[in-house]
Amino acid sequence: MDDQSLIRKIPDFPKRGILFYDITTLLKDPDAYRRTIDKLTERYKDETISKVVGIESRGFILGSPLAYNLNAGFVPVRKPGKLPADVFEVKYKLEYGSTSLAIHRDALSIGERVLVVDDLLATGGTAAATVHLLRQLGAEIVGCAFMIELLSLEGRQKIERCDIHSLMTYP
Repeated sequence: MDDQSLIRKIPDFPKRGILFYDITTLLKDPDAYRRTIDKLTERYKDETISKVVGIESRGFILGSPLAYNLNAGFVPVRKPGKLPADVFEVKYKLEYGSTSLAIHRDALSIGERVLVVDDLLATGGTAAATVHLLRQLGAEIVGCAFMIELLSLEGRQKIERCDIHSLMTYP
């Protein structure tokens, strides 16, 4: 089965000129969802990962079952104001403005081996900000894993010193 054919492409969403890659059409297929998690598990099963870090919000969908399979903890990286305890925050630029991401200050210990997970690598700003945040907390980043990578946007160039793995790529 070609799981890539299960990704729905929606033009002009969320705004004109953007082609949105909708993963919900793959997620609703139990066999395709299982294959996706199994492929990621296979890739990282021998890496001794202590925490899987999921980027809000679709990174939670992939990261949680992956953490379970890897016998690792799961740590969410969230938008501002979503975490209840003391947080460490990083601001970063978007195409039109800026935003920030937060993680609980006690989510990681120095030197912990972590895997960053999200659904899509596009321009790379969110993933790069997450990697920066985790390095400031002293984590050892094993890699960054994505379901989809949009190659033409060259997002991987923004993520410094990180092994990047994508299950599907689009030009």
